[in-house]
Amino acid sequence: MIIVITLLVLMMLASAITACIMKDLISAVIAACVVSLIAAVLFFLLHAPDVAMAEASIGAALVTAVFIIAIKRTKRHEE
Repeated sequence: MIIVITLLVLMMLASAITACIMKDLISAVIAACVVSLIAAVLFFLLHAPDVAMAEASIGAALVTAVFIIAIKRTKRHEE
């Protein structure tokens, strides 16, 4: 169990660093969504299913959708 949690935390850290490094905003939002999904899995493994459901629905789904909609509705300066 400890090994699985450690691997998930390392994957979360890698996704967070990827989200910070990405130049493309959509890719960064998707990497941030992966961080949120891994957090939901970790909450579930730590026996907090209510928090896991909230994190998955709000953190991964709703926030990602709002960010993608906002990015799609804005124009870049180069265009």
